[in-house]
Amino acid sequence: MQKRKLGQQGLEASALGLGCMGMSEFYGQGDEVESIATIHRSLELGINFIDTADMYGPFTNEILVGKAIRERRDEVILATKFGNVRGPNGEFLGIRGDAEYVRQACDASLSRLGVDHIDLYYQHRVDPKVPIEETINAMAELVKAGKVRYLGMSEAAPATIRRAHAVHPISVLQTEYSLWSRDSEEAILPTVRELGIGYVAYSPLGRGFLTGQIKSIEDLPADDYRHNSPRFSGENFQRNLDLVSEVERMAQEKGCSAAQLALAWVLAQGNDLVPIPGSKRRRNLEDNAGALNVELTAEDLQRIDRILPPGAAAGERYAAPQMQALNG
Repeated sequence: MQKRKLGQQGLEASALGLGCMGMSEFYGQGDEVESIATIHRSLELGINFIDTADMYGPFTNEILVGKAIRERRDEVILATKFGNVRGPNGEFLGIRGDAEYVRQACDASLSRLGVDHIDLYYQHRVDPKVPIEETINAMAELVKAGKVRYLGMSEAAPATIRRAHAVHPISVLQTEYSLWSRDSEEAILPTVRELGIGYVAYSPLGRGFLTGQIKSIEDLPADDYRHNSPRFSGENFQRNLDLVSEVERMAQEKGCSAAQLALAWVLAQGNDLVPIPGSKRRRNLEDNAGALNVELTAEDLQRIDRILPPGAAAGERYAAPQMQALNG
């Protein structure tokens, strides 16, 4: 398995990660047995970068991941997040980044995961009510205490990243990045590269759309949150489907799946970047892993740029309330 360095503090992970969110929520019914088998298969393939968050489930995804890695902790680069506050019934209670909450959230995650340290601890969303310096100082205390090894941020604006990095080195920024979400190319990617911060791309398959396996909104489970996603709604769905058809056509010519082509494109954007596609099943994980064997020529990359240039996708990344929490 190829390895990539993320940041300048010593963090190194597999070139491809595994996002675990969908195992517990948002993408229809989960299957714990298959999910754990998928995590184990990931480790067998050398994909050791496992991503979760306290809000997924809520709370149950960390428990599931902890159960899966219990006997294999030393093989895993474990990443989790705090900041999106949820109640016991799943209600969303806003964003918190105050020092007291940072400490509470970390201890709760350590308990649920059943581990004594977190390799990469992210602020999931920036709290506009709390100076970023307070949040990062509290996170830095966790590093000093040995509870956390490296610090990360998610969906933060360039100016906020700079302020945070001045307090304590940030190893990773995690933000959505894929063939149909290229917003970060304008300012965020240049900023993190200037500062020597690694980049983790979540939803590198466009929430599954770029796999070519979703042909109709009816293909999604009734309780799937994508029913409320702008890019899966109304006329946007067909417009985006037309774009994906072009990706499928090119993938067929390359002898790979559409998912593999989409992931290979993300991987080709730099060795400081790691995509973390979510997989609930082993067969999808294994297909995604095949992206590491797909070589894209300069001509291939130019063709992909013509098919899906920045801004090509129809619709916003999230519904309006969630969009307000981005680029904080």
